[in-house]
Amino acid sequence: MSFKFNAEVRSKQGKGASRRLRHNGQIPAIVYGGSEAPVSIVLNHDELNNAQIHDSFYSDTIILVIEGKEISVKVQAMQRHPFKPKLVHIDFKRV
Repeated sequence: MSFKFNAEVRSKQGKGASRRLRHNGQIPAIVYGGSEAPVSIVLNHDELNNAQIHDSFYSDTIILVIEGKEISVKVQAMQRHPFKPKLVHIDFKRV
């Protein structure tokens, strides 16, 4: 199963900005690795939450579309809420 998500570059950083994103049904994430600089992004929470149920989400390559550019990544780390079925943050590593 292949996964493809649309992402936006985050302009605001910090705890307050991240909380506002989560409250609006989005999830903050970061893409790093390779020769390019790290990029902070925003993804739709529900799309990721539904996709992460599949085992292949953690092992297969994921395509992120950031500003019209496709980037191949893998999940490096994922933070979940302690008792709610919600994602808090995801780290992606470029492949």
